[in-house]
Amino acid sequence: MDSRRWARVVTFAVLLMTLAGPGATGTGAQGSPAAGAEGRLEVAVTFSILADLVANVGGDAVTVSVLVPAGGDAHTFEPSPDDITVIEGADLLFENGLGFEPWLDDLYGASASAAERVVVTEGLDLIEAGSEGEDDHSEDGNGHADEGDGHADEGDGQADDDDDHGDGEHDPHVWHDVANAMAMTGTIRDALSRVDPANAATYAANAELALASLTALDAFVVTEVAKLPEDRRKLVTSHDTFAYFARRYGFEVVGTALSSMSTESGDPSAQQIAELVDAIDA
Repeated sequence: MDSRRWARVVTFAVLLMTLAGPGATGTGAQGSPAAGAEGRLEVAVTFSILADLVANVGGDAVTVSVLVPAGGDAHTFEPSPDDITVIEGADLLFENGLGFEPWLDDLYGASASAAERVVVTEGLDLIEAGSEGEDDHSEDGNGHADEGDGHADEGDGQADDDDDHGDGEHDPHVWHDVANAMAMTGTIRDALSRVDPANAATYAANAELALASLTALDAFVVTEVAKLPEDRRKLVTSHDTFAYFARRYGFEVVGTALSSMSTESGDPSAQQIAELVDAIDA
């Protein structure tokens, strides 16, 4: 497989990951809100990829409001007064945690919201910041997902009110491993069911469909990666975001243009660019 075809495969896989499941595609999702649109559970979600996962599970039973829209940058996002209103009216607030939304604690406090905060990364096998996924737990390519239950603590996925909702010590880009997206789906399902038990069967059915789609996606990526020689399984990215993808699917992160997991770091120096070019050429 040549490099251009492989680039298309990776792009296609990432797009599928964000869209996989019934809620995002508009087919197959079930929902039975108590009183039409007004009876739907109001859910706020911090960024668009997580919003897709929530919509897949919630279907027609929830109204999803996204704080950082598609194409936005959660690292540098600046909330507006409208975002305070969104959180204030929410029954649930889904967040990534791990320092991915550094503005969220202040925004939540300013809103005086009573929404339960659900940190979807709790219980996952996290990668320490800067380790670039070299601690590989997926050598056999079999994955580590278990129908969305294995990583989340009893599906609670909720943060302690006294906890800092992001430690900044771990890579927050967990969704690039499809198995993590599956675990997050299980956490979302359980949180929605806990807050809205009348629609628990709906959330369970939608989650089952979403998990089936994600399982197929994971198998697709494993199959396609197997076609690429091991010595060509290398990644260079703008900033350090693909450690989970690299760990799961057997890639090496050769280098990044920005020496940070956040886009907030300064532009690379000429020496850093030269070193990156040397690493790519090696």
